[in-house]
Amino acid sequence: MRWDYIRQEVVIFLVSKRLRVLIIVACIGMLIVLLQGALVTNTDSGRGCGDHWPLCNGKFVPAYTLESILEYSHRLVSAIVGFLVLAVFIATMIRHRREGEPVLYASSALFFTILQALLGAAAVKWPQSPPVMALHFGFSLLAFASTLLLVIWAYRMKRGLATAVQTDLPHSVYKFAWVIFGYIYVVVYIGAFIRHTKSAGGCVGWPLCNGEVIPELSGASGLVFLHRVAALIIFLLIGALAYHIHKRASGHPGLKRTAAWAFALVLTQVLSGALVTATLGNEQVYIFTSLLHNVIISVLFGLLAELSIRSWKLRRR
Repeated sequence: MRWDYIRQEVVIFLVSKRLRVLIIVACIGMLIVLLQGALVTNTDSGRGCGDHWPLCNGKFVPAYTLESILEYSHRLVSAIVGFLVLAVFIATMIRHRREGEPVLYASSALFFTILQALLGAAAVKWPQSPPVMALHFGFSLLAFASTLLLVIWAYRMKRGLATAVQTDLPHSVYKFAWVIFGYIYVVVYIGAFIRHTKSAGGCVGWPLCNGEVIPELSGASGLVFLHRVAALIIFLLIGALAYHIHKRASGHPGLKRTAAWAFALVLTQVLSGALVTATLGNEQVYIFTSLLHNVIISVLFGLLAELSIRSWKLRRR
């Protein structure tokens, strides 16, 4: 047996139940913030509080209009979740400051939470362009992914890990995973840009765009078509990655499960994209299909982050 390809991991600490619950609550809260932001954009409620921040039109209690309620509730929930993330960061630094993985996730969650909050405040005081506003969603997604990584880490450490002997992964796995992780962020950004420029109606019908295999590659139709092609590529890449891990990571059932979940989610994401297109003419239904689309991509993005980091840590040395 070739022992140079075998290594051991010993984890000697446990994660307290209170910390696990706090991490899970922060993760759920971050997902709600992300979805609230998408809802504010979809309902044109971004100016519901005027140019006042943190107050709403200069008041603690805003006027009872849909736009002001949506915008102000988004701010309120964001503030609560911000304090939860801060609490997670402090607790992690107190109990696990010598462990690089949870410290990295908690620090990243806090950093991107603050960054997306500042960008949101700036958008209220000084209206931003669609490319900048698309970044707001991207930073919120990174904040959510960081809390999801903490949840996965805490679950893994729930009972502690006994000494585990695992075969190392070939470098091709983690390199492939990181390429896909970086690429999917670009795809997500294009989708956010489409939402902020209100270009979703550029392609009517699915899978064809306006009844054509290749539509007019300019304006809204060109932008939506680009997003569809990019989404198809990400579907094929994740499928190839899942197959590659299945063939090359026989000693890592956890990694294979994550890859299988990622493939299932990207398939669901493609189908939810078709559902979004089918409901474009019905605003009431479109709001919910769009939110579903956002939920799936958020969880998928977090799982790909976990897959990338885990495969890098298990790479052959």
